[in-house]
Amino acid sequence: MVGPQSEREDKVSLELTEEIIQSMEIGMVFKDYSGRISSMDFHRTSGYLVTASEDESIRLYDVSSATCLKTINSKKYGVDLVCFTSHPTTVIYSSKNGWDESLRLLSLHDNKYLRYFKGHHDRVVSLSLNSRNESFISGSLDRTVLLWDQRAEKCQGLLRVQGRPAISYDDQGLVFAIAFGGYIRMFDARMYEKGPFEIFSVGGDVSDANVVKFSNDGRLMLLTTMDGHIHVLDSFRGTHVQGMVVHMLGVYAVEKKLQAG
Repeated sequence: MVGPQSEREDKVSLELTEEIIQSMEIGMVFKDYSGRISSMDFHRTSGYLVTASEDESIRLYDVSSATCLKTINSKKYGVDLVCFTSHPTTVIYSSKNGWDESLRLLSLHDNKYLRYFKGHHDRVVSLSLNSRNESFISGSLDRTVLLWDQRAEKCQGLLRVQGRPAISYDDQGLVFAIAFGGYIRMFDARMYEKGPFEIFSVGGDVSDANVVKFSNDGRLMLLTTMDGHIHVLDSFRGTHVQGMVVHMLGVYAVEKKLQAG
């Protein structure tokens, strides 16, 4: 039986230098997937990791013991993106079946759906949960960003965009970013109806946005695009801090905890 873990209080800030990275070794490899992993998420306070795979499975891991605690199949709806809620055995995930674009609140403990979130009319390509309350946002190829409350089935707000959106809350849950069309737009989560309070250019890179993330301290943002570009920006001034191009078949998901300074 899978149960919640106590919250960890031993948070450590570590800068990933080249020397530290070279000293790392692979501790465990899980090979029981029959499809590409499309999404993964670490729980904020517990030692759990959840993954979504193209083999239509959701898997829950205990990182400290390197064990798979639970495998849940989503054959009917498929699964693409997955994120933890505040509870370490409850997740929200998006479908990948081409006919139902609902988001689902799922209890991994007993494999029960707690709520459905209907509103998008095309594939959901970005999902971000507010770490401070029960709200979350989703971005879709239908060119909408919807704002949700986990306790309600209907969306609480709607923003229209002009491209494929990548979205993310900051660590405090006060600001969220929407990236598309070569720009990152910054919104106050409490007054998003007024539009973005800042718009940052991504140096002429107009390829479709893939993933946007804030560093834990909120000082930096990371953006990946579908053509393999990776950008790091100052989240206050919008200045370009670092960039690189990854030459591969596709850039699917990048999530990195950045050390500012």
